[in-house]
Amino acid sequence: MHRPELSRRDLLAQTGAVLSGIAFASAAGLASASARGAANAPASAAGTLRLGGDLVVNRLGFGAMRICGDGIWGDPADPVEARAVLRRAVELGVNFIDTADAYGPYVSENLIAEVLAPYPKGLLIATKGGLVRPVREKWDRDGRPAHLREACEASLRRLKVERIDLYQMHAPDPKVPYADSIGELAKLQKEGKIRHIGVSNVDEAQFAEARSLVQVVSVQNRYNVADRSSDPVLAVCEQAGIAFIPWSPLSQNPRESGSGSRQALEALAAKRGISVPQAALAWLLARSPVMLPIPGTSKRAHLEENVAAGAIRFTPEEMRAIG
Repeated sequence: MHRPELSRRDLLAQTGAVLSGIAFASAAGLASASARGAANAPASAAGTLRLGGDLVVNRLGFGAMRICGDGIWGDPADPVEARAVLRRAVELGVNFIDTADAYGPYVSENLIAEVLAPYPKGLLIATKGGLVRPVREKWDRDGRPAHLREACEASLRRLKVERIDLYQMHAPDPKVPYADSIGELAKLQKEGKIRHIGVSNVDEAQFAEARSLVQVVSVQNRYNVADRSSDPVLAVCEQAGIAFIPWSPLSQNPRESGSGSRQALEALAAKRGISVPQAALAWLLARSPVMLPIPGTSKRAHLEENVAAGAIRFTPEEMRAIG
């Protein structure tokens, strides 16, 4: 049976209908709200994905980078709205939230714990270590085992958890053998401080090396309709059933505006009456069954629009037109 196409207005109207009457809850109240409505919440329209064989999440998550200040540095310009965004994400059925100690630094993790802990059942908070921020403009790599141990244990305290469900190596450090960095995560996992291990910003060789040392359940690389340089890594993820988490999923870099696929996506969005970000997310979800987009925002309206994209379905002909 052919599923009717939904316009942006229809999607947002449906989202509002589902959420009407839901008041912002305390952290404790979110748990019961999540249990009652997760199965029918808008995020569930994207389908589900299994991480590591034992954790099931809706296939449209939330990236908590942009709840920090400008430049992903310091406190948010609107702290009330930033907290409201986190609450609304859970109300929408988002049960995968991705963060990192470098966001702020520490601001994103602290806000997540302040607003959402104790966490609703089924909500997975993923974080990352291996990048440091000495100043706003710098993202330095530090893959030393001692640093990764310190970073992981600090994230445990900030997030107010005894074990991090998904801990990701933020980026390989060229000054440190990758096996040493991943090996330390393996030790932390054995100690019960990490449930599952993910990697980020890796090429095929680094991905293969990590998999030879530990069970890797996710990869987080840059990927969108205009940047598919990680297609070889995505192919391995598909073959192995490993989640692929695309960062920069909306392809909003001005340098990508001239991409033929990006232009085709924009044309299709106009034809379907949906926003370009919604089209970008729908394309990712259709691109691969292991895709787990994590669009980030500091505004509730944008969050609702992004999550509504989970109900959009592109036809095979539309996917071919995008290329």
